[in-house]
Amino acid sequence: QVQPVESGGGLVQAGGSLRLSCAASRRTFSNLGMGWFRQAPGKEREFLAGSRWIDGSTYYADSVRGRFTISRDNAKNTVYLQMNSLKPDDTAVYYCANGWTGRVWSSPNEYRYWGQGTQVTVSS
Repeated sequence: QVQPVESGGGLVQAGGSLRLSCAASRRTFSNLGMGWFRQAPGKEREFLAGSRWIDGSTYYADSVRGRFTISRDNAKNTVYLQMNSLKPDDTAVYYCANGWTGRVWSSPNEYRYWGQGTQVTVSS
């Protein structure tokens, strides 16, 4: 399915971990990758990580590199975002996006399909 469906959000204490899942597949050759974003109240949507469909190569925002890991299970058509050492500032709605155009990883406008989002709340 091209339309992403996220799951795995919830409440976690600071310093803890969560793994988000996104059911999504490539389906068309023009779909070059998918990404994870988040949006906190009153803030713009922020790019976190991306993965190319063709070879699984990954790209991370500086703000999460080393704490967050994007991976995928092709057999399950699922992409994951493993989040470690979570902080209260990581509290946001997390979105999975598919259909990356291949131009700019960090721009939401470069993704054609979006999931409904899943809430992640990190308590102090």
